[in-house]
Amino acid sequence: MQMVNAQEFRLPDVGEGLVEAELVTWRVAVGDTVQVNDIVCEIETAKSVVELPSPFAGIVEALLVDVGATVEVGTPIIRIGSGAHPTEFVPALATEQPDAQAAAAAAEPAGDSPGTLVGYGPREASTQRRARRTSSPRAGGQHAADTGPVLAKPPVRLAAREAGVDLRTVPPTGPSGDVTREDLAGAGRHATEPAATPRPYDVPQPAYTGRVTREPIKGVRKMMGQAMSASAFTLPHVTVWTTVDVTETTRLVARLKQDPAYDGVRVSPLLVLARACVEALRKHPLLNAVWDEPAQEVVLRHYVNLGIAAATPRGLVVPNIKDADLMSAPDLGRAINGLTDVAREGRTQPPEQQGGTFTITNVGPFGMEGGTPIINPGESAILCFGAVSKRPWVVSADGEDRLAVRDVCTLALSFDHRHIDGATGSAFLADVAAVMRDPAQLFD
Repeated sequence: MQMVNAQEFRLPDVGEGLVEAELVTWRVAVGDTVQVNDIVCEIETAKSVVELPSPFAGIVEALLVDVGATVEVGTPIIRIGSGAHPTEFVPALATEQPDAQAAAAAAEPAGDSPGTLVGYGPREASTQRRARRTSSPRAGGQHAADTGPVLAKPPVRLAAREAGVDLRTVPPTGPSGDVTREDLAGAGRHATEPAATPRPYDVPQPAYTGRVTREPIKGVRKMMGQAMSASAFTLPHVTVWTTVDVTETTRLVARLKQDPAYDGVRVSPLLVLARACVEALRKHPLLNAVWDEPAQEVVLRHYVNLGIAAATPRGLVVPNIKDADLMSAPDLGRAINGLTDVAREGRTQPPEQQGGTFTITNVGPFGMEGGTPIINPGESAILCFGAVSKRPWVVSADGEDRLAVRDVCTLALSFDHRHIDGATGSAFLADVAAVMRDPAQLFD
């Protein structure tokens, strides 16, 4: 039996105008006891992976959404109650018979659903669920019937998703007719076979067809594609670049690594470049501005939220350091370290990606000398930092030119040509290059 006072947690809007999200993984299982603020699941939005805390305390009675499913804001995802008898996984589908629908409606608490700790979605979905099927074991070797979901624990579902295995094709041997890790391992050799046609509540898996693989574009990667396309075809991009002798910067980095003020900071040339950009933006505010098309105005911003583009397994994200212009060099270094660490782990939250004013993209770690970067939406310029490498370089001293081995890199600046002309963009880049050539002016 299900307790009448069970409460359903609906997928919330996590503060970025969310419409839908993919459920990446469950952190709880049916029968678990949860407290308020305990993390129950992770979702992937168009910008990041977000942990959802429970707004209720009690026993998990049902997980209403499968791992990998894309659900709309306001859809019930988990049921929590005082929990006399927990139920199995029940997907959210509007295929119940009238009597089952009435029974489900009777189990809902009176009044509106309570708010959540991370905000609620703009819509209250009136989602109906199919009647709960019995959990009797399936006959050995038989596949899941199309009238009900496959029984499997969340870790098994996630492993199947990552391996490209359709759980409906895996013969279950679990005590309740559920697919186990051992079942999944045995079916792994079939992962290259074409996937079965998905039912409405299934998330399309990569379709393995021998010579090609089709993978759905969604989440962070989908947003990245939309944002970059919009920027590339609405902003008139111009790119200028310069090659710089940064030997003094690499020497400075070596000294700062021994400086107690930078204890715990992974000092790199990126820190010097970040400081150089912040200072140059004070002198060239148009690079920190944004073109407001509807108002036909250029909005000058008297603060710097410095974005650092980060490549993650889920796609490109651009978190930014708020008020970077007010930070000391050691604090800026710590902020860069923390920002990049969180981004690599896929934990960058939406607020950290909003409000950027200028971006640095560092392609050096990939061995690239440079590129022509696309401006991040809402900004006017982006600087590409190429790999620092040793090259033969002409050094002038005492009126004499000589050839020497120096640390050299290429800096490329893309800017919005509607309000930044070539002279302004070039002057900004020249000032940044001057600091990289002689960083003592900022780090004395």
